[in-house]
Amino acid sequence: MARYERMYRDRGDEWWGSGVNFTCLPNCGKCCDQPDGIVYLSEEDADRIAAHHGIPTAEWLANDCRRTHDGRWVLESNPEDGKCIYLNDDKTCRIYEKKPAQCSAFPFWRENMVSDRSWRKTKAICPGIDHPEAIVIDGDTIRFHLEADLHAERGFRTN
Repeated sequence: MARYERMYRDRGDEWWGSGVNFTCLPNCGKCCDQPDGIVYLSEEDADRIAAHHGIPTAEWLANDCRRTHDGRWVLESNPEDGKCIYLNDDKTCRIYEKKPAQCSAFPFWRENMVSDRSWRKTKAICPGIDHPEAIVIDGDTIRFHLEADLHAERGFRTN
């Protein structure tokens, strides 16, 4: 969290500091059905999801993940449509309770929060932003999600 606090405090750019209106809508799946989206995985994500499947982490990585050009692990996409492999037809997540931290952090990803303009672009794909049933997500919670997103984006590499 300190890195984001420093980054925004130094820039004086914390436009979201007093909070934003958001709620995750049931059966929406808009954040998961973006073709060719990339979900970076932390080592904790991989261990948690592999345990959920009852298999060793290395086996889960080989089955459901791929490496980026720099060797970080990311969740595999469905080859037919480029969407998340865990997204059901009814827009629910098959591993919702164990999903990657980067998924939990959405829409509070660094690239979505750098400016009001980037937030408006995110709003165009996420109906939970400013939805009538949305609640105010405070700045501290947003910082927490930004740090989780950063941790996941750093990823991890195995030999």
